[in-house]
Amino acid sequence: MAAGAPGPPSAAVLTLPAADGPADPEAAKAQIEKNWTAFFDPKTPTDKKAELLQHGDLLKALLDGFSTGAEAAKASVVVTGVTFTSPTEAEVTYDLKVGDETVLPGSKGTVVLEDGVWKVSLKTLCSLVELSGAEAPPLLC
Repeated sequence: MAAGAPGPPSAAVLTLPAADGPADPEAAKAQIEKNWTAFFDPKTPTDKKAELLQHGDLLKALLDGFSTGAEAAKASVVVTGVTFTSPTEAEVTYDLKVGDETVLPGSKGTVVLEDGVWKVSLKTLCSLVELSGAEAPPLLC
């Protein structure tokens, strides 16, 4: 090859998503863990939680109601696993804690990629509302 002649094209020029996951699974997993944890953090403001929930802009009133109470104020999650099911969806395994006690170990939920952000799925929120004994608006779930 002559000096100054271009070399072979780089294989990293075009990155396509894998059939069963995103193009950069490690970055996606990090965002999922961060967003999932923030969504369940009682200190996260409702407006921010809405940004982390699928169709969250329509559900702020539900999020406000879901965040009240002594138990909610002590709730947290620890993500223990993320499994991609498509380039835009994943299953999340997590432990739901209230204070120092794990109340729902090995729980499962899903996330969806919406507007470039990995968000807690509406399906997951509906399941948690059902578990809490509260009634979700019928058009949601």
